Amino acid sequence: MPHELRNIATEAAPRAIGPYSQAVVAGGFVFTAGQIALDPATGVMVGAGNVALETERVLKNLEAVLLAAGSGLDRVTRCDVFLADLADFGAMNEAYGRFFAAHPPARVTVQAARLPKDAKVEIAAIAIVG
Repeated sequence: MPHELRNIATEAAPRAIGPYSQAVVAGGFVFTAGQIALDPATGVMVGAGNVALETERVLKNLEAVLLAAGSGLDRVTRCDVFLADLADFGAMNEAYGRFFAAHPPARVTVQAARLPKDAKVEIAAIAIVG
């Protein structure tokens, strides 16, 4: 039996800035692309340089993609967090925790040499669909 893949695209989150999908649904899960703090309406970075504000916008973008896929933040099983500087871990973690207080998913956090649009934080997720 072939596996079904469904690409997700929503105007409620920033458009992909390359040849990739905002997310792909497969096997009962949604796999998101990394989200940065772009405002979906303007394409401008929100809170540029302020890790807490960037993290909030990133998670709102991520939530929009998950909702378009038939999921939500409450169904996330894992997040991959990329920080431009691990010294910003505390500020990211505090903002992140407000979105996942009841159900914190498994998580990986790493420092990246550079993120798209010089973002301070990028987050991707895997979540259950349905």
